[in-house]
Amino acid sequence: MKSKRLQLSSSQKTFYGQVISGTLSAISMALILILLFAVIIRFTSLSDGFIKPINQVIKIICILIGVNISLKHDCQKGWLKGLCIGFFFSIIAYLLFSILGSTFSFNFATIVDILFSTLIGLIAGILCVNIQK
Repeated sequence: MKSKRLQLSSSQKTFYGQVISGTLSAISMALILILLFAVIIRFTSLSDGFIKPINQVIKIICILIGVNISLKHDCQKGWLKGLCIGFFFSIIAYLLFSILGSTFSFNFATIVDILFSTLIGLIAGILCVNIQK
């Protein structure tokens, strides 16, 4: 019996590679920026009201950087790549920071956060493609 293997075309390999590259870049940047922000919080007297908005800004910056890195060489389907990067970023970030914080609480706020990151990725993909033209 011959086994059938799933063969990916080079464009599919490029697509998946770009999404993985962009997601990992965004996650790496998020870890660095969150660590830096934690150090700043530790040594300053920032109120708790600043933490959530700054975390959202960090998330947006990281997704933008990840999408920009992934679209650097191939700008086709930027919206789809951005959407995927935003989605996978939010899932991996949720899992990673839940493990680091030893708390898993999947609720409505988590779903909203995933949708927000996915939307930011979509917008970033559109922006990056149009800026690089």
